[in-house]
Amino acid sequence: MPIKIPSNLPAVRALEEENIFVMTDDRASQQDIRPLEIAIVNLMPTKIATETQLLRLLGNSPLQVNITLVRTAEHQSKNTPAAHLERFYKTFAEASQQHFDGMIVTGAPVEHLPFEAVDYWQELLDIMTFAQNNVYSTLYICWAAQAALYHFYGIPKHDLAKKRSGIFEHSIQQPSCRLFRGFDDIFMAPHSRHTEIRSEDVACVPELTILAESPEAGLAVVESFDHKQVFVTGHLEYDKETLQLEYLRDYDKGLNPAVPAHYFPQNNPQNTPRMTWRAHAHLFYCNWLNYYVYQETPFQLENIHKA
Repeated sequence: MPIKIPSNLPAVRALEEENIFVMTDDRASQQDIRPLEIAIVNLMPTKIATETQLLRLLGNSPLQVNITLVRTAEHQSKNTPAAHLERFYKTFAEASQQHFDGMIVTGAPVEHLPFEAVDYWQELLDIMTFAQNNVYSTLYICWAAQAALYHFYGIPKHDLAKKRSGIFEHSIQQPSCRLFRGFDDIFMAPHSRHTEIRSEDVACVPELTILAESPEAGLAVVESFDHKQVFVTGHLEYDKETLQLEYLRDYDKGLNPAVPAHYFPQNNPQNTPRMTWRAHAHLFYCNWLNYYVYQETPFQLENIHKA
């Protein structure tokens, strides 16, 4: 079954060209089925690209998924047309009038700021509090994972000496975890960040479990004991070219960025990068949708807070 999104969302054409099954509103209205309600809180400046990345992964499962795109009202996006936001996004105040089976909160390029200095920090706190009571399982990505671990568990982020950018090898620490059903012993995943959460800090919190780590990139996936919060420090959703575009952007700005590790063949930015994480990315999101959302969420969404 497909994801259900507006027929004129820019992601529709890109996903259909990739043979991802997309269902428009008109066709979905004829389906007699209770679809999953998934909210994507998109904090990234390149919102259209991030939408497409996440919708690609959510659309590759046998489950019908209704998507609600959510933005913060406190921050004005400079990289996404206002007309796009008005047409396809709800503010959090609007989205908070309903319950969701699952929620994804993306990263944001604000790592250099203390959490409390981010202009939409209070609104993000409201979103995370809402998720506790009105969402069955929430997936926090990169900076959002750091923010949620800080807010809920008091875990600090730490500055890195240089940006951690590249494709890194990871090992699974909890092989019985349902998020990793079908995974190989080792999997690759992109990281792109200036700060980190340290394993030793997480290990001090009994309510949390470390699920995956990387010898080079560090902590990768953490979950709460009840599986209702999943924290991913990397970017399984990234396209093949995403790190390349980030590198070229910083290079053109004169920032002298390091070449993303294990990404370009022969470590040469003139070479076309290779994608080595696509299969595990699809499997991870399918497992999250199936085992952490569909198999667990109550049929009546208003009963989520009782689950």
